[in-house]
Amino acid sequence: MADRLKGKTGLITGAAGGLGEAMAHRMAEAGARLALTDIDTARAEALAAAVNARTPGAAVAYGHDVASEDQWRDVIARAVADLGGLSILVNNAGVGGALSWVEEDTAENWQRQYEINLRSVMFGCKHAMPHLRAAAPASIINISSIAGLAGAPGMGAYNATKAGVWMYTKTVALETAKAGWNVRCNSVHPVFIKTPILDPFIAMAGGDEAKGHERLARGIPLKRIGEPDDVAWAVVYLASDESKFITGSEFKIDGGMTAQ
Repeated sequence: MADRLKGKTGLITGAAGGLGEAMAHRMAEAGARLALTDIDTARAEALAAAVNARTPGAAVAYGHDVASEDQWRDVIARAVADLGGLSILVNNAGVGGALSWVEEDTAENWQRQYEINLRSVMFGCKHAMPHLRAAAPASIINISSIAGLAGAPGMGAYNATKAGVWMYTKTVALETAKAGWNVRCNSVHPVFIKTPILDPFIAMAGGDEAKGHERLARGIPLKRIGEPDDVAWAVVYLASDESKFITGSEFKIDGGMTAQ
């Protein structure tokens, strides 16, 4: 297991908590060296320290606003310099928001989610691509959501931006394949995972976390919500050469929800 990502170098956005934290630990344990970025620099640095305590020398951390193209240029340059190249990009940073119905929604809500959930993925793919090509075989993993495959009331901006990530992933996969570059691109689509993005749903359950999780699990055939590691292990697989014939695909991590 420690050799699955041996020799690989990766960048994970939104790494300071939730899915990003789990990915960082599992990928480092599998042998990757990582640049961990987050808008919360202190938390990213704390995570890098925790990763290094378990896997010495595996991680560096940078502050990073993924909505800024200039910061993308800077972070990728630093990662390439510090890691000696870049062979994995995990576009994980994302935001949700309060449930907002059609007549109540705002341009500000849509703009924020568009910039962080979708446009940042384009920035990452664009500016990482020359380095990924140089380090091939390489892998791009874009974290979308089941909400990008199926609609839900009150989640217009989130549904739309996550659907955009899904389709943009296919475009990148086809472009790189047709160009003959050994850079694969896939999307991951989790259902409800135990991270802070579930906070609005917990609030709807009166702030009772257990009750909120129980309600969310009712529509999932496995009758539970997911753990961050459920997503992290899929990312390890997609980052590894084990998945060398997989590109342009969507990985549903949903306990069977979309099989119904």
